[in-house]
Amino acid sequence: MVITQHKSRVSAVFERRKDNSKIMSLFITAGYPNLDATVDLILGFEKNGADIIELGMPFSDPLADGPTIQYASNMAISNGITMKKIFEMVREVRKSSDIPIILMGYINPVMRYGLNAFCKDAAECGADGLILPDLPPEESSYIAEEAKSNKLDMIYLVAPNSTDERMKKVDELSSGFVYCVSVTGVTGARKGEEVAKSVEKFIGRVNKHVTKNPRLVGFGIKNHEDAVIIAKDVDGFIVGSALIDNIRNNYPNNNWIENVFSFVNELKYGNKKN
Repeated sequence: MVITQHKSRVSAVFERRKDNSKIMSLFITAGYPNLDATVDLILGFEKNGADIIELGMPFSDPLADGPTIQYASNMAISNGITMKKIFEMVREVRKSSDIPIILMGYINPVMRYGLNAFCKDAAECGADGLILPDLPPEESSYIAEEAKSNKLDMIYLVAPNSTDERMKKVDELSSGFVYCVSVTGVTGARKGEEVAKSVEKFIGRVNKHVTKNPRLVGFGIKNHEDAVIIAKDVDGFIVGSALIDNIRNNYPNNNWIENVFSFVNELKYGNKKN
């Protein structure tokens, strides 16, 4: 099954990209550190260089996530986050921003909500796409059709242990971009050298076999220097755990949100403030 790519906010970001610039996608957990912060964080991230937002849908058994995002998910659940509240957050962002928002999480809560209702409500509130790391592309046709009919991008992942054929299949089925997982294992910030050693050969294979979609690399990026090295041969980079760690280290101190925004700005631009 080939999913025809449609014109979306996500693809528009890559069309506007200047040759040497890198797209920065940021992952945050909806409802963390509190329910009221998510919308303000998204809007502030955009002002400080974020091009795409991956909005995490908390789940009690986040099998692909390391301790940092597990912690944020548990906190958000204890804060009372629900799927309907996540949709409302996206709706609130849409009042003042067109930044692409991709809902990222696990298939279980989506199934519980109902595939048709989930895709319909996600599109209606202004979400742009889905990333479901525990949903293999080969088993995704039932939700991919719902996503397509609601004009939601379906973004799949490739990793260093993906075969060449699987990379081609992921490229064929994806729209928006392909998520390149730089290292095998769970999410989490890692030493830049650790990621850089393993990523060069992997990205070489990705660039050979993923030719239809833009490519963003994630997992293990914790600062601007990491991003420059790891994303040098792709279209951009994704940061999640390092951002959650920064929020955790600053919240609820005075000026916590300004400190987080400063971190985001530095991730994108280095020490040069934009």
